[in-house]
Amino acid sequence: MEIMEIRDAVERLRADSGTSMIFGEPHQTSDGSTIITVSRLHRQWRGDPIPVPVGVFSIHEGEPSWSPAVDHTRVALMGEFIGLAAAVIATLAVLRRPPWPDVTIRKG
Repeated sequence: MEIMEIRDAVERLRADSGTSMIFGEPHQTSDGSTIITVSRLHRQWRGDPIPVPVGVFSIHEGEPSWSPAVDHTRVALMGEFIGLAAAVIATLAVLRRPPWPDVTIRKG
């Protein structure tokens, strides 16, 4: 696949996807691979939308491959929230009905 064919394909993808996806310019590496970055627009509460990385297309010897971008901070934060929710639910369950037996002292 030639550089001009890649640029034509990227331009078609840009036209088809509207404004939500952003395809970067193709970059040629020293080993002959072509790299194309892909981002999407993230709408903020205030201000302009910002681009967020989605992944990278790489073409090496005519074989395309996709490498998604992974935000490890977001994955770790989700794990912490799930752990916190589990701890809160377990605490509420123990406070509502403790696991120890009822001990009552009756006079009479």
